[in-house]
Amino acid sequence: MSGMLLHQAEQALMPTFFEIDAIVKKNLHRVLNAFRRHNVGVHHFASVSGYGHGDLGRQVLDQVFAEVMGAEAAAVRVQFVSGTHAIACALYGVLRPGDELLAVAGAPYDTLEEVIGLRGENQGSLKDLGITYRQLELQPEGTPDWDAIATSLRPETRMVHIQRSCGYAWRPSLSIADIEKIIVLVKQQNPDVVVFVDNCYGEFVEDQEPTAVGADLMAGSLIKNPGGTIVTAGGYVAGRAELVEQAACRLTAPGIGSEGGATFDQNRLLYQGLFLAPQMVGEAMKGNHLVARVFDQLGYPVNPLPGARRRDVIQAIKLGSPDKIIAFCKAIQEHSPIGSYLSPVPAEMPGYESELVMAGGTFIDGSTSEFSADGPLREPYVVFCQGGTHWTHVAIALEAAIAAIQPYTS
Repeated sequence: MSGMLLHQAEQALMPTFFEIDAIVKKNLHRVLNAFRRHNVGVHHFASVSGYGHGDLGRQVLDQVFAEVMGAEAAAVRVQFVSGTHAIACALYGVLRPGDELLAVAGAPYDTLEEVIGLRGENQGSLKDLGITYRQLELQPEGTPDWDAIATSLRPETRMVHIQRSCGYAWRPSLSIADIEKIIVLVKQQNPDVVVFVDNCYGEFVEDQEPTAVGADLMAGSLIKNPGGTIVTAGGYVAGRAELVEQAACRLTAPGIGSEGGATFDQNRLLYQGLFLAPQMVGEAMKGNHLVARVFDQLGYPVNPLPGARRRDVIQAIKLGSPDKIIAFCKAIQEHSPIGSYLSPVPAEMPGYESELVMAGGTFIDGSTSEFSADGPLREPYVVFCQGGTHWTHVAIALEAAIAAIQPYTS
């Protein structure tokens, strides 16, 4: 039954796949143009040891990345241990005691709660440093409260935080048009406020990035979308040059900023990953559409809905029970290229409030660019699917996942 359902879904989605290929082509054009304009060559793959001063490959990659993202500057670094680390450097780099950080699109991603100071104590959070935090709740349907945003700024508001992806929440992710609308409403109140975007999981999903429509600063992970599945570690910040430098000074030290940091012979992978990224994201979006369509037909609530335009590479399924989440993740792990013999079990994860169960048989530890799935073991028991280097792998794993949850279906 599941095989026939998948086959029918694949046939029905072919027009959507062609639309995704058109987005991939636009984004790849942008990447190729940046590589060409900056004369990228094999000499840029060489690394500098020690302090990393004068690393030509790193300097040119920053310029290429900034152009691709529609930003004035960028810092692409293997020293960022995660997207959360890159975001934290952006926040600590810009904000000062007495400033307010205002989240205008609901709660931030779970791993930022301890950075802000919503959880944990005496870790040097923003709260510990005298930086206040406020958030605007989303509308009941999960969309931004546009009226509230239009009058939200206070004199002490220094930075507005926008999370592009849904995170571990049952809500729509934000489109580039949504982000641009938020920026306009914010800048009308105070043109000097810094608009920051958590861009994780959103890169190359559309044919523009937040910095191309007015965001002052954004950050993300290189083992997600922009690493093209092959970058081994790192993250990035991109935006206005002075803000990027402030973030880089938190990564390294004041006075060093973006001028330091060895690249450990990773330059080739960083360039190659950026080149591959549009195609990899396109395949992930195709897999998302397949997951949404099949589980919608099976009667499960899905977000985004079948046929809806993708705004990130995350597809949520409300499975409704912890047993189903665990069974689903075990099936995905069994059909992963790496660690197929492992069995996912719920466990605590640094930075997360709830126990998580994760399936991630990926070539890069912690990457979600290959097909993966995870979910917090809390109501309403939603599993979040991400990535997929080719949608056909998603189809194979999905058939097994459907069979795995059947015994828990009443």
